[in-house]
Amino acid sequence: MKALCVSAISSNEGKTLLTTALLQNFKKSVRAYKIGPDYIDPQFHKAISKRDSVNLDSFIMNENQVNWIFNKYNDQDISILEGVMGFYDGMDKGSSAYDVTKALNVPTVLLLDGSGSYITISAVLKGLKTYKDDNTIKAVVLNKLSSSMHFALIKKQIESDFDDVAVLGWIKKDLPALKETHLGLDLVDANEELLENISNEILENIDLEKLEEISHFESKQTSDYPFDTFSKVNKKISIIKDKNFSFIYHDNIEFLKELFEQVEFIDSTKDEVISQDSDIVYIPGGYVETTESYNRVKNSNKFKQSLISHAQSKHIYAECAGLLYLGKSVDEKQMSNILDVEFTLTQKRTRLGYYYSSAGLKGHAFHYTKPIDTKDGIDILSKKPSGKGEYGSWKSNKIFGTYLHTMFRNNTNYIKDYFGI
Repeated sequence: MKALCVSAISSNEGKTLLTTALLQNFKKSVRAYKIGPDYIDPQFHKAISKRDSVNLDSFIMNENQVNWIFNKYNDQDISILEGVMGFYDGMDKGSSAYDVTKALNVPTVLLLDGSGSYITISAVLKGLKTYKDDNTIKAVVLNKLSSSMHFALIKKQIESDFDDVAVLGWIKKDLPALKETHLGLDLVDANEELLENISNEILENIDLEKLEEISHFESKQTSDYPFDTFSKVNKKISIIKDKNFSFIYHDNIEFLKELFEQVEFIDSTKDEVISQDSDIVYIPGGYVETTESYNRVKNSNKFKQSLISHAQSKHIYAECAGLLYLGKSVDEKQMSNILDVEFTLTQKRTRLGYYYSSAGLKGHAFHYTKPIDTKDGIDILSKKPSGKGEYGSWKSNKIFGTYLHTMFRNNTNYIKDYFGI
């Protein structure tokens, strides 16, 4: 089998740059993965590879469960994993690129910024290599170099200091193709020609044959299904999935397809109507509080009315932006008024990172909104188990909304309860 993790010493070091190029290069048969709870990176992973990108999160799931998820979707010639932050960042939660690659036995390629340095790069690499002896670092790519001579200096030093790290090549600074776009959601809409140009420029001085050679690894198989078993239910679920409500783990969708007899997808921005025979509506996270996103749904009256009608007697489960839409308002922006709670958009982040729910869940939250009044809130979200925190969920009859994003497959009993099955 073949797989590689692209990691670095921190965020903003070019992981997405190299991942993008590799996905484009191997697009005929590649599966992308994102380590951690990120929703943005998987969107342009899919835009490039034309296949869904899968999150691997060893905080929300245990090691065996992450291994099972990896193998379930590992159906292409090669898998490319994009790391999160720096290689060891997240170890305190057991969810770093180091933790995941060690659990999966997947080789890691470090992308190191070589600008303004040469010998010191080898010293940095030594620190990374010796911090944990069981790491999976097998190769490096040097980024932001101005010449082949500069690369040769660094390569010579690394090869002198290490006999177990391959120096695969280098990436020029100030690539022409990148001046036409920036590495953000623009990549989702980038045309094929631009993606091809970006990939060619990034990979121009990288030994792809050696990279593929390093990517060979022995997969760790899980013999048993490491989750609670379940039976398919003869019910119908409506999943709101569109440009506003797009923050959803791919395996959550697949799990719901396995759990429910019928699944329909609804686009709120196109004013689509939820089927009257639907038993539950799931509204994932995304954006509804910004002016641009709100304008996409503020006149979706048929959708809103079908949701309000559904809420009178049936179940709704909503996350983050979905929670906001169930509320009365976000500042002056009117929402569906299904839950009696008002929100406001703040200048500072209200939550960011992993959280524990007082209901017993582990998950992720990232938002700039907060409730104006928390008097009717349920479930405390805290940074530590049973720690201090603030209300992050609201419930009324069969309607439940929460700021917490979690993975469904390892929370089957919780999902069954809130989904009414």
